[in-house]
Amino acid sequence: MSAEPLSGRALLRLLHLASPGLPVGAYSYSQGLEGAIDADLVRDEPSALAWIEDVLRHSMARLEAPVFCRLFDAWSAGDRERADHWSAWFLAARDTAELRAETVQMGFSLGRLLRDLFPADPRSAWLPASVSAAPLPFPGALAAACVMLETPREASLHAFLFSWAENQTLAALKAIPLGQAAGQRMLFALEPGILAAAASALAMADEDLSNWTPGLSLLSMRHETQHSRIFRS
Repeated sequence: MSAEPLSGRALLRLLHLASPGLPVGAYSYSQGLEGAIDADLVRDEPSALAWIEDVLRHSMARLEAPVFCRLFDAWSAGDRERADHWSAWFLAARDTAELRAETVQMGFSLGRLLRDLFPADPRSAWLPASVSAAPLPFPGALAAACVMLETPREASLHAFLFSWAENQTLAALKAIPLGQAAGQRMLFALEPGILAAAASALAMADEDLSNWTPGLSLLSMRHETQHSRIFRS
């Protein structure tokens, strides 16, 4: 099946959602990468690229991306029960305090923006009105944004994965540190992995979803008490 055509309007809206300037606080998180740098597992451009590729393959492609697809379908169908199910499922799969706090904070921030942009949309009532309300993970909020902005499902998934990869690359540039040219080389090198992750996520059955990344989980837990750090995860 060919991909759904992407209009100029939809492309602009996806560029908006994938922008580092989207006010959700993504720049303040490294998702374990800073912990890997502190442990000397990541120290230069090749090791940073290898780390990001591994997380993309073993975590994003097998958990975040397929859950995003299911949440996109639930929001598209107006099925709140299904959306709540996959949101709760994803939150339960966040196995460290930092990773859970990150997705809840980013989800709330994007949800607040959507409530401002679409106050008359009845689906805005699904979005949490406060941080203390029923938490909405970031993949759920992004799926809601894509549906409300009427962007195609597959293109939305690609934008989600690219945005994640870009944020990881920017975190590496700041924390190792690396130069801007290195960051661009890494993003180009990540393109095949992003496409493969999207294809895998689109075809994955519910029973194949997995969050088995023990090294990432251990580094995330270590990062909670790391003495010197610039990122919140």
